Amino acid sequence: MLDKVLIANRGEIALRILRACKELGIRTVAVHSKADRELMHVRLADEAVCIGPPPSAQSYLNIPALISAAEVTDASAIHPGYGFLSENANFAEQVERSGFVFIGPRAETIRLMGDKVSAIAAMKAAGVPTVPGSDGPLPEDDDDAILATAKRIGYPVIIKAAAGGGGRGMRVVHTEAHLLSSVSVTRNEANAAFGDGTLYMEKFLEQPRHVEVQVLADGQGNAIHLYDRDCSLQRRHQKVIEEAPAPQVDPEARARVLKACTDACNEIGYRGAGTFEFLYENGEYFFIEMNTRVQVEHPVTEMVTGVDIVKEQLRIASGLPLTIRQEDVVLHGHAFECRINAEDSRTFMPSPGKVTLYHAPGGLGVRMDSHLYTGYSVPPHYDSLIGKLITWGEDRDIALTRMRNGLDELLVEGIRTNIDLQKDLVRDTHFQQGGVNIHYLEKKLGS
Repeated sequence: MLDKVLIANRGEIALRILRACKELGIRTVAVHSKADRELMHVRLADEAVCIGPPPSAQSYLNIPALISAAEVTDASAIHPGYGFLSENANFAEQVERSGFVFIGPRAETIRLMGDKVSAIAAMKAAGVPTVPGSDGPLPEDDDDAILATAKRIGYPVIIKAAAGGGGRGMRVVHTEAHLLSSVSVTRNEANAAFGDGTLYMEKFLEQPRHVEVQVLADGQGNAIHLYDRDCSLQRRHQKVIEEAPAPQVDPEARARVLKACTDACNEIGYRGAGTFEFLYENGEYFFIEMNTRVQVEHPVTEMVTGVDIVKEQLRIASGLPLTIRQEDVVLHGHAFECRINAEDSRTFMPSPGKVTLYHAPGGLGVRMDSHLYTGYSVPPHYDSLIGKLITWGEDRDIALTRMRNGLDELLVEGIRTNIDLQKDLVRDTHFQQGGVNIHYLEKKLGS
């Protein structure tokens, strides 16, 4: 087992990693910016190292500072959490070259899955269903070929940047008349945002749901799935509520895609926790990307399978083979997660500041993952996520009832939060019925 882990992140995920380390008897190092001295995991870690000023580029994205912190504390491994450098292949490579264990996939795997074109090609080769598309990058100087590709796929199509992410670098085109100009604009945006103008094209699905599959693989030929999640309630491509398992999906199609995901893990030699993301429409799954890290929404999967995903990441990084067999993974009940953000429920403007009162909800089947405490000041420099309320129930209705009750109990005073929005969403008639598509929330908010 690993001896000491440096947690290269902040907030609730850093605290989540620290808890898993403590359960396994692993010592911890908390790195932090000057703005994050009072974070809960910094207080609880065995050692703490300040790595720079508040801006992320000078602290949590500062690779030399992170590796230096690992060296001076004699850490054996680095856990990147999610966001920041978690899917940065260069960081993973430098960590390993410096003699530390990167708690995640190999750098070459991150590169393979980080480029949308190569990821889709790899998934096709592994038998994972994909969206009909260009089967490679769009040419930069052959308009006729681009027009022919769109005609073969069928309108509407979506133009995507191969290096894109987070909803950036994509554009939907409904008619041939707008295709070439849209390609040009998207290429310019991709070059400016990512330094890479490589584009590809896919069929645009008009009413899909966002369904993803959680996997664990040890890189030693063993891979399992932990079933699926529905993350369709989104705003500007950012998830708001997630649930597991995904409701109202075709069981035979689900079984096929679950097996395809584990087969793909073995095909690409995957190591660690990962998530295959799909669009689901009319009983069919279409691969869109793979996240080579732990997801924000991993708790809902933990609640319905009983598997601690972060502890499994740590075991795999220690070189241990998976001890969980696929037949050991049994779904039990249903779970929801509401993301709690420090932002106004109506305008979505960030709301940093001092938390004058914090009270977490409780009761059977209720879990609150948060780094908040009364007196803590939310800094203005980072993502607005301040917590995740997770509820479990024997069935979907019970889990949703517990979520409604939990949101009513949750108190965060001194700053504005999106709790009122979440209270509205969990009482929404269509959401209660299950199976809303990825456009539902934005249409609701726009009405």
